[in-house]
Amino acid sequence: MTLDLGVTGTAYVVQGLNLPPKVSKRLEALGVIRGTKVEILNVKPRGAMIIKVRGTRFALGKRISSNIHVSGE
Repeated sequence: MTLDLGVTGTAYVVQGLNLPPKVSKRLEALGVIRGTKVEILNVKPRGAMIIKVRGTRFALGKRISSNIHVSGE
């Protein structure tokens, strides 16, 4: 499944990124790599979401979160 389909308050494990190289490299620099635990903290009505990765919170738009493949923890 993709991250945008996740449930608020649930943790997932990143399985892969299907993004342009520039965006993918930026997320990897922030710690979003295969095997990393990602927790969804909040989802905004228009699709943006706040996630927590390795103790850091940041926001992702729907276009990015819909291309991050995850599985249940």
